[in-house]
Order: sequence, then structure tokens, then C-alpha cells
Amino acid sequence: MGSKNHHGLICGASMGIGRAAAIALARRGLALTLLSRREAVLAELASQLEQEGASAVEVLVADLDDREDLEVKVREHLRQQGPIHILLNNTGGPPLGSILDAGPDDFLRAFSRHVLASHLLLQICLPGMRAEGYGRVINVVSTSVYEPIPQLGVSNTTRAAMAGWAKSVSRELPAGVTINNVLPGYTDTERLAELKTALARSRGVEEEEIEHEWLAQIPEGRLAQPSELGELIAYLASPAAAYLRGQSIAIDGGRMRSI
Repeated sequence: MGSKNHHGLICGASMGIGRAAAIALARRGLALTLLSRREAVLAELASQLEQEGASAVEVLVADLDDREDLEVKVREHLRQQGPIHILLNNTGGPPLGSILDAGPDDFLRAFSRHVLASHLLLQICLPGMRAEGYGRVINVVSTSVYEPIPQLGVSNTTRAAMAGWAKSVSRELPAGVTINNVLPGYTDTERLAELKTALARSRGVEEEEIEHEWLAQIPEGRLAQPSELGELIAYLASPAAAYLRGQSIAIDGGRMRSI
């Protein structure tokens, strides 16, 4: 089956890496379903993606925090539109803060939004992938899987759980259905801008100082562009990536020191 015959479900499609992934996949002629809470933004993006070359674009307004509603909407969508071949699990991370100050609800909220919502969507989409003999599950996670990031303790914990979940799943998926993680480094998104503002405020410094510190850690000397993440995701979604399974791939400009 050629990639142009595939249908992708893009979570968190309204902004950042999710939006960039949708654009990259649209340019390859895929049919796409855009999922997020922001209906107006999704409608505007859908129009753009049709111009970019998507064979079809649907909008699905849902909240990953409400799994009961999410399940109803996604199952009905598959009933009407047919199977999903590509599932992009992607959503915003927990806010900045010391892990010692985090309460149980902070961990539960993050775990639910990332791990439990991703697991639910996989369970819903997997029968169609198995029947079609083709499936790609791609999780947007974080480099904190390898190197925890200061002041993002809840996020570090949750991202590690996502990586453990994905690796476990990779051993049980049928032939032709793969799962892999994309680990973004510092990427020029709304999420990073929010973190920069919060970190600068907590330290009592200018935002420019925070960004300078980040760039000093990156051999490439710049932030990643969301489109660069989108291209990697599009590759992992393609038939060319058929032998990649259970991997966590960092795209960080060389920032991490671990092997």
C-alpha cells in the first residue's frame, strides 16, 4: 500500500509539532483527521492542508483529558471514515515546576493525558491497522527520556512512562504495525515560548538570557523548527520506515551528551 492511500490521525494538530506534522503528511498526499480542542483553528488548518495536497481532511474536536468522550468520537469517526493507518500521539506537556512541589493530581493528570489517552487511541485504531497490514504509531515525547530536564519533573516522569509504554507495545504489535518515539530538543513552538517565559519569571531574569543559555548547549547553535520535526514524523509514517520499531529518536541539534 502506498503512503498516499493512508489515513492519519494527528493529535494536537492545532499548533506546534502536531501542526507541522500535518503539513508534512499533507504534502505527501495523505488523508488526515485533525484532532484538538480548538475547532476554529482546526478548520483554518484543514483548508490550508487541502491546498498543500492532502487527499482529504477531517476535523475532530476532542479533549484528551476526557477519555470517555474521546473514545466515543474516535470510534464513530472510524465507523464513518474507515481505518486509521497513522496515529500521531502528541499533546502539551505539564507546566514548569519543582517535582518536590508536585501533588498526586499533577502526576495523574499528566499520565492520563499522555499514556492513558495514547493507549486508548492505539486500542481503537489497532484493529484497522491489523486488517490493513499497515500501521504507524508515532509518539511526540521529549529528550528528557534520556536526560531529565530541570524544573520539569512531572513531565520527565510522564515522558519516561510514555517511552516505557511504547517499548512494551512494540514487542506485541503485529508485523507491519510499528511504534516509535520522536524526542524533540528545544523547538521553536508556543510550548517552548511559554516555558521560556515561566523560567525567566521564576529566576528573575530576561527571557533573552534563558534562550542564550539554551543555544549555548546546542552544537547547531539554533532552535529546531517545527517543520524539521514534521519531516521526521512523515518519514516514520512512511513505508520506508518499516523496519524501525520501538525506537526513541532524538532530534536536538546535538544538545544531549548521552550516547
